[in-house]
Amino acid sequence: MRKMLRATGLGLLALSLSFTSMAQFGMGNVPKGWHLKDLKADGYYGISLDKAYNFVNQKGLKSTPVIVGIIDSGIDTTHEDLKSVLWVNKKEIPGNGIDDDKNGYIDDIHGWNFLGSNDGKKNVEKDSFEAARLYWKNKNKYEGKKESDIPAADKEDYKTWLRAQGDVFKTEGNAAEEEFMLQMVDAMQNGDIIIKRDLKKDVYTCTDLKTYNPATLVARQMKEMMLRICSGNNTEAITNAELLGELEKEVDKIAIKKSAPKEYRKDVVNDDETNINDKNYGNNNLYVSNDGATHGTHVAGIIGAVRGNGKGMDGVADNVQLMSIRAVPDGDEHDKDIALAIRYAVDNGARIINMSFGKGFSPQKQWVDDAVRYADSKGVLLVHAAGNDAKNNDTTFNYPSAYYLDGTRPKNWITVGASGDEKAGGLVASFSNYGKKDVDVFAPGVQIYATVPGGNTYRDLQGTSMASPVVAGLAAFIMNYYPTLTASQVKGIILQSVSKPGKKVTNPQTLKDTEMSDLSVTGGIVNAYEAIKLADAVSKGTQIKTVTTPAKKPAAKKKN
Repeated sequence: MRKMLRATGLGLLALSLSFTSMAQFGMGNVPKGWHLKDLKADGYYGISLDKAYNFVNQKGLKSTPVIVGIIDSGIDTTHEDLKSVLWVNKKEIPGNGIDDDKNGYIDDIHGWNFLGSNDGKKNVEKDSFEAARLYWKNKNKYEGKKESDIPAADKEDYKTWLRAQGDVFKTEGNAAEEEFMLQMVDAMQNGDIIIKRDLKKDVYTCTDLKTYNPATLVARQMKEMMLRICSGNNTEAITNAELLGELEKEVDKIAIKKSAPKEYRKDVVNDDETNINDKNYGNNNLYVSNDGATHGTHVAGIIGAVRGNGKGMDGVADNVQLMSIRAVPDGDEHDKDIALAIRYAVDNGARIINMSFGKGFSPQKQWVDDAVRYADSKGVLLVHAAGNDAKNNDTTFNYPSAYYLDGTRPKNWITVGASGDEKAGGLVASFSNYGKKDVDVFAPGVQIYATVPGGNTYRDLQGTSMASPVVAGLAAFIMNYYPTLTASQVKGIILQSVSKPGKKVTNPQTLKDTEMSDLSVTGGIVNAYEAIKLADAVSKGTQIKTVTTPAKKPAAKKKN
C-alpha cells in the first residue's frame, strides 16, 4: 500500500518513487496525534477520541479485552509501547519447540509468520508483483491467441492474463531511459556501500548527509540523489534503505518484461502453494527486520499502543491484545497466505482483523472469499485499506475485495479511505482511493505518528494503511465497552456515526471539488464520540438503519 510520488531532475528519466512516510509528502504541519483530536475543541478533523473516553468514563463503564488480528509485515515485539499489549497464546509453552495447542503452529506465542521456513532460518521480505507472476505463468498458454481461440471455460482467465500483460508492459520509459535507470541504480548501490562505511551507519538519512563530503563519484551521486528527493518532498527523514528499495522496484519492473520474476516465496516457504490444505508452514518470527516490520509496527501502534503511559503516542483502543500474522512482504502478497492468515486470526479469538494491504490481481480469490465467509460466520469484523493510487475503486481492481466472486457482499467488511486535515493538504488525502459504492468511510491517514521498529522509536507515516487501523481501533474501542454487540452492528454503528464535513472536498483523481458523499458510501469521516454514543443506544435496543450498498458488482469487476 504505497503512494506514488514524482521525483524530477533525473535527466532522461522521471523516476517514480513510492514512500509511505508522511513527511515525504510535504503536506503541512499538524501536531502529533492530531488524528485523535476534536474539530471544535482542538481545530483538527480527528476522530474526537477524548470525548468518546469521557463518555464511557462518565457512565462508569468497564473495559473488556478485545483481540485484534493484524495481517501485515510483522511487528517489533520488543517495542516499549506494544510489548505489554501483544496477544499471548496461553495454550503454548514458549520456546519448547512443541505444538502444545495442536493447532499446527509451533510456539505461536504472539501470532504466526506465513512467510518463513519451518526451521526459522529463512524469511521472505521481498517478493514480486502479482501481475508479473500471472503473466509469466500463462504466457505460453495464451500468448498470440485471440479471445475466439479460447475455450469458454478459460475466457475469464484469458482476460485476466491480458490485463496482467498490460500491467507488465505498461509504458514506463523507452529503452534508453530503462538503461539509464539500470546504470543509475548500480552506481547508487555502490555509492551506498561507501557512504555506510564512511558514516559507520547501515541506515542513514538526508540529515546525516548534510555535512558528509564524499570522496568518490558514486558516493557523491548517491548523496545528491537523496538530497534531491528529500528537498522535493520537504523532508529529511527518507533513508537510504527506503530510497534504494524503491529504486530496486523500478529495476524489477524492467526485468519482468524480459523474464519471469524470482520465486522468492517458493525458495523459502517450501509448501505446495496450489493446495490450500497444505497450511502448516512458516515460523513464529514476527520481527524479521526493522525495515520489514516498519509497516506492521506502525499499524499496531495506531490500533492499540499503550494509552496514557507518557511514551510516544496513544493507540485508539485502550484494552486490546494485538495478534500479529505476518503474511505481507515488500511486494504483492499471495492469496493462500492471506486466506490462512484470516483463518488463523479467527481460530485464535480475534474479533477484528486489520488488513492494510492490497493488489490488482487475485488468482486464488476463491480461497480468500472462503476465509472471509468463515470470518463472517464467526462474527469477526474485517477492516481493509482502500489503496493509495488516487483511483476510483468502483471502476478499478483492488484485492482483497469487498465482493465475493458471485457478486454478493460480506456484511462483516469495512473499506477505508484516508482523510486528512485542511492544515495538511485537505480533507481527503491526495493519494487515497475512493468509491461511492466501494469505499465505506474515510479516517485520518495523513501524517500519523506511531510506533516503528528499532530502539523504541516513532515516526510519521501515511496512507490508507494508516487509516484502516484507525477504524480497526475504533471498532475495538466499541467492543471494549459494549462486548455483546455483533460485528455487523459495530460496522453499522461506525458507518452511521460519521462526521460529514459540510463543505466541498477534492477528488484525488480528477482534482475537482466534489462532495465527500460522491467519494464514499457514508460521505463522512469516522467519529469515535458519535460512534460510542450510538453504540450505547444500540445496546439498549435502538435499531441501526441499513446503510445502502450495492448487492452486485458489474460483471467486469467480479472476476480477477
